[in-house]
Amino acid sequence: MPNRLAHETSPYLLQHADNPVDWWPWSAEAFEEARRRDVPVLLSVGYSSCHWCHVMAHESFEDDATAALVNEHFVAVKVDREERPDVDAVYMEAVQAATGQGGWPMTVFLTPDAAPFYFGTYFPPEPRHGMPSFPEVLEGVRGAWADRRDEVGEVAERIVKDLSGRSLAYGGEGVPGEEDLAQALLGLTREYDATRGGFGGAPKFPPSMALEFLLRHHARTGSEGALQMAADTGEAMARGGIYDQLGGGFARYAVDRAWVVPHFEKMLYDNALLCRVYAHLWKATGSDLARRVALETADFLVRELRTPEGGFASALDADSDDGTGKHVEGAFYVWTPEQLAAVLGEQDAALAAAHYGVTEDGTFEHGSSVLQLPPEAGPADADRIASIRARLLAAREERERPGRDDKVVAAWNGLAIAALAETGALFDRPDLVDRATEAADLLVRVHMDESARLTRTSKDGRSGTNAGVLEDYADVAEGFLALAAVTGEGAWLEFAGFLLDIVLDRFTAEGGALYDTAHDAEALIRRPQDPTDNATPSGWTAAAGALLSYAAHTGSEAHRAAAEGALGVVKALGPRAPRFIGWGLAVAEALLDGPREIAVVGAPDDEAFQALRRTALRATAPGAVLAVGAPGGEEFPLLKDRPLVGGSPAAYVCRHFTCDAPVTDPDELRRKL
Repeated sequence: MPNRLAHETSPYLLQHADNPVDWWPWSAEAFEEARRRDVPVLLSVGYSSCHWCHVMAHESFEDDATAALVNEHFVAVKVDREERPDVDAVYMEAVQAATGQGGWPMTVFLTPDAAPFYFGTYFPPEPRHGMPSFPEVLEGVRGAWADRRDEVGEVAERIVKDLSGRSLAYGGEGVPGEEDLAQALLGLTREYDATRGGFGGAPKFPPSMALEFLLRHHARTGSEGALQMAADTGEAMARGGIYDQLGGGFARYAVDRAWVVPHFEKMLYDNALLCRVYAHLWKATGSDLARRVALETADFLVRELRTPEGGFASALDADSDDGTGKHVEGAFYVWTPEQLAAVLGEQDAALAAAHYGVTEDGTFEHGSSVLQLPPEAGPADADRIASIRARLLAAREERERPGRDDKVVAAWNGLAIAALAETGALFDRPDLVDRATEAADLLVRVHMDESARLTRTSKDGRSGTNAGVLEDYADVAEGFLALAAVTGEGAWLEFAGFLLDIVLDRFTAEGGALYDTAHDAEALIRRPQDPTDNATPSGWTAAAGALLSYAAHTGSEAHRAAAEGALGVVKALGPRAPRFIGWGLAVAEALLDGPREIAVVGAPDDEAFQALRRTALRATAPGAVLAVGAPGGEEFPLLKDRPLVGGSPAAYVCRHFTCDAPVTDPDELRRKL
C-alpha cells in the first residue's frame, strides 16, 4: 500500500511512495506525530537523480526488516532538497559542522522539536569500509533516545545554539574595488589547473560562475590571463567526457581531474549556466567550438528537458538499464569498440574509435569508453564524422533512456530562460527565444500569484505548495531581464521589477545582507543565509546582479543601493575564496564597468536598426543592459527622449550617469562596447 508520499508532486518523493517505510513529507503534522509517540524523527534528504540516494533506497528503504525498525521507533520524513532548499541548507550546515563533510543522501536524526542530534549521509545495509550499517545506526539512536535522553537533549540544544548563534562574516566595508578583483583573479590563478583546465583536483565540477567572472574581467581590463583560463577550461570541458559528444549537454561533474569520466546525471542548472557561458565565450573569442557547444547545449535543453507545459525539467538520472535488466550508471552513454562496429561497420568504427577516444581497455567500467574529442585524434573528414555521429545518436536512442525528474524549479527555469534568450539572439535562432518566452509564460501563469509571490516548483502544470526562496526570485528576474533585452517586450522588465521589489521587502537584512528565505517563511532552527555559490549562483549574489541590471534599466536608486549593499560580502570573501563567490565577482565587474546602458531606437523592419541591435547584443561589456524599440518607447525607460538621428536608427550608450553622443554606425558602436 502506498504511503503518504503518494499525494506529493515531487518525483523524488514519489519514487519512495511504495516503500515499506511509513514516510511523511516535511510537515508540522509529522513532528506532532513524533511528539505524540515520543520518538525521534529520521530525516532523509535527497533528490531524484542522486545515484547514492537510489542505492540507499534499494538497500534499506525497500527492505522490509529495516523498514519495520524505522516504523517502530521513528517518524520518517522524506525531503526533496530541490523542493525545500531551505530545509536542506539548515541541516546540511549541521552535518558539515559535525562531520566535516556533507552530501546526499543526507541522514539526520531530530528531536520532535526539529533539533538535530545525530548525522550522516549514506549508510550501507551492513558494516562496510569502516562505516556502521544503517540498522546499527537505527539501533544506536533508538537506544540513546530510550536510555540517554538527557544526553541527547543536551547535544541537540548545543547544536541549535551553535547554529543560531553563527554570524556571517559579512564585511560591509563598501563595494569591491579594482584591488579586490585583482586579488580574486590572483587567487583563481593559484588554483588553476594549467594542464587540464578548471580549478582544484578531482572530483572536478564545471566552474560556471568563475568562468563568467574571468570573461567579464577580461572584457573590462583586457587581462589575457583571465581570458586564457576561461578559454582553455571551456575547450577542455567541451572535449572531455563530461560533455555529451553525441547529444550535447554536460554531466554534473567529472570524477577525475581531466574531465574524462563524468558522474552521468545531467542537471538543468548546469546546462543553462554553461550554455550561457559558452555563448559569452564566443562573444569574447569568436571560437567555433564555443558556438557549437552553446547551440548544442541549448538544443539538448529543448529536446530532452522541455516539458509539455513549456517549462524545463530538473534533471536526467545517471543510471539506466544496460540491456540485461540491470540499472547501471552511464549505460546510456558509453561505448565499446564492438558496439561501434555493430552500428557503423568496421571502417567507420575504426575512425569513430580514434575520433572519440574509444579503446579496447576502455576509459570507464567493463571495457567501455566515454566519448571524448582527444586533441591527438587530429582533424577528420567533417562530413564523415557528422554521418558517424548521427548514426551513433540514432542507435543510442534505441537504448533505455535515463529517468527524468519532471518537476519545474522556478530558479533553474530562470537560468534556462536567460541562456536560451541570449543564445537564440546571438546565433539567429528565434526558435530558442520562443522556447525561452514559453517557459517565462509558464512561470508567470503557474508559479506567480496575484501579488507576484513565487512558488518554488510545479509539475504537470500544477503549482507546488513550497514558497519560493531568494534564488527563485533572483534567477527568474535575471531570466525576465534577459528576455526583455532580446525581445524588446517591456512586460518582462515589469515582471522582473515585481519580483525584485519582493526581494527588497521580504529578503533583506540590515546593512545590505540578504536571507535565503522570506521574512514570513516557515521558521526553521536557523534562517538560512549563504552568499557562496554551490552548483548555481547563490541567491544573495544572483539578487545583487538582477537588482543592478534593473537599476540600470530604470534609474532606480533603491535597487542600485541594494545591489551595492549586497556586494559588501564579495569584498569580504572574493579575495580569499574566489572559487566560491564567482557570481558575486562577476556582478562586481558589472558594477565597476557601470554597467553600461544601451538604447537602440528604430523600426524593427529597418536593417540599419537590426545591425545596431546585433552589435549591441554582441557587446562584451560586463553586465551591459539593452533596450530596443521605437524612439520614446514607454515600455523601457532607457528609450525615453532617445530620438532617431537624422532620420536614421541610432544607439545611445551611457555609464556612470554620463552618456556618449548617439551613433548610427555599428562599427562605432562596437568600439564603444
